[in-house]
Amino acid sequence: MDKFYTLLALNISFFVQIGFIAPVSAQQNVILIIADDLSPDYLGCYGISTDTVVAPNIRGLLKNGIRFNNCWASPLCSPTRAGIFTGRYPFRTGVGNVITNPQSAQLDTAEMSIAKLLKYHAPVKYQTANVGKWHLHVQMPQKYTYPNKMGYDFYSGSFNGELTDYYKYARITNGKLDTVRTYATTQTVNDAIGWVKTLNPAKPFFLWLAFNAPHFPFHIPPSTLCNTSGLSGTTADIRNNPKKYFKATVQAMDTEIGRLLQYLKDNNLMDNTNIIFIGDNGNDNRVAQISDKSKAKASLYDYGVRVPMIVSGPAVVSPNRTSDALVNTPDLLATIADLCSFPNWKNAVPASKIVDSKSMLPLIKNESASIRDWIFTELFSNPVDPDDGKAARNKDYHLIRWDNGKEALFKQSADQEENNNLLNSTLTQEESTNYTFLCNKITTLVGKGSCRNVPSSDIAEQEEIILFPNPAGEYLKIAGDVQIKSVSVLNALGEISATGNNNEIPISTLTDGFYTVTIELENKKRIIKKIIVSK
Repeated sequence: MDKFYTLLALNISFFVQIGFIAPVSAQQNVILIIADDLSPDYLGCYGISTDTVVAPNIRGLLKNGIRFNNCWASPLCSPTRAGIFTGRYPFRTGVGNVITNPQSAQLDTAEMSIAKLLKYHAPVKYQTANVGKWHLHVQMPQKYTYPNKMGYDFYSGSFNGELTDYYKYARITNGKLDTVRTYATTQTVNDAIGWVKTLNPAKPFFLWLAFNAPHFPFHIPPSTLCNTSGLSGTTADIRNNPKKYFKATVQAMDTEIGRLLQYLKDNNLMDNTNIIFIGDNGNDNRVAQISDKSKAKASLYDYGVRVPMIVSGPAVVSPNRTSDALVNTPDLLATIADLCSFPNWKNAVPASKIVDSKSMLPLIKNESASIRDWIFTELFSNPVDPDDGKAARNKDYHLIRWDNGKEALFKQSADQEENNNLLNSTLTQEESTNYTFLCNKITTLVGKGSCRNVPSSDIAEQEEIILFPNPAGEYLKIAGDVQIKSVSVLNALGEISATGNNNEIPISTLTDGFYTVTIELENKKRIIKKIIVSK
């Protein structure tokens, strides 16, 4: 068989040289690596915390990569995976919570997956595999072949949300069940490398590689993979010092990622392979590095849904950089399709299936600084849970709307742990504008809900001043018998676009559109006006 593939590759090379077919080298491989329950703060390359894990292989991806600082996932693993799989938000897939039993909402096998797109519809058909944690269906014999039916040539891994024992667990391989006694993180990479060895070298591949680590249960990994000094492994020690064991499992995962990367290098695959590393939700509350542990995994707070994401490989232009762009994990479907030279992938999706995914390729290619003005996440369950709700954020603000009617608004850029709910006091004009923007976006997206009236405080009589001209062009002038302290011109997102402290504000750099002008007076009152910029 190896001789057959060698001859096939030589024949393809000949046809490429004479111009009969396009060179396969233009098609880049993609590997998506998912860490289970990992926030950015444990990775030193994010610079968030001083209590980090030694992870040189993950960090090493940055040499040829881009680090995303504002990537949102779902609060739990099943909806995150369903979102990546389909490019659709949870309320569209029906998977809004962790899949635990036959009554849990599970992913419809009729969904168009990234694997189906690449295997059946891409201009150059990809070889596809899914290795590791599945967690899109309950582990039942009649569902063992679902990964293969949903577009994967090869599947090997565990269906369940967590392993009861990393050293002994049930594994399903292409529909067949067996018991594995190799350390799970090692076995996941064994299976991945084993599959890559079988590939037709003349065809590109897509590999979804989902680790169970560092998900609970915390334990001692093999000493060959991490530093196990000081780890007794007793139940009491794990219970009292979970962070030590959590960090060991992350380090072990990093070591095994390094083994995979080394295999790619040794077999001349690295230079033609793009690698995406992400987490699937925030840290488990037992190891969360945040004061209020209820804001960790399974919550709609930023710490519960912000995840690390690094994209590394030949597609990255100007590597070793960071991006503050707002991105959602469902954006990975469009991104992977673009990385696989399949820009028209939407044509293969049924019109009845609304896809929310937006390609990050402009960010990866360094052609744009952003692809979204806001991002979204949600959590829902059956029966209804008090934590169910929806959330959205833009550059600075984060709004949570729980299904029980409660709301919270945070200026996330200034309140990292989100301790100050701005809705508990009267909002400033900037806060009010951002609340209305985010609330309207959620309402429009999901088709239900309403936004509260949130008037701002200390607003002076609007008739005290006049703004002119309106529409304005190069300058905005202010007339009135008032003493002005400062002037801010805010765009539709609530972002300050121009400022001043006198009666004439330069606005030549503003794009045409509607703006809100907030005028702070010396008597501490504020005047709010609307203007149109039109040049």
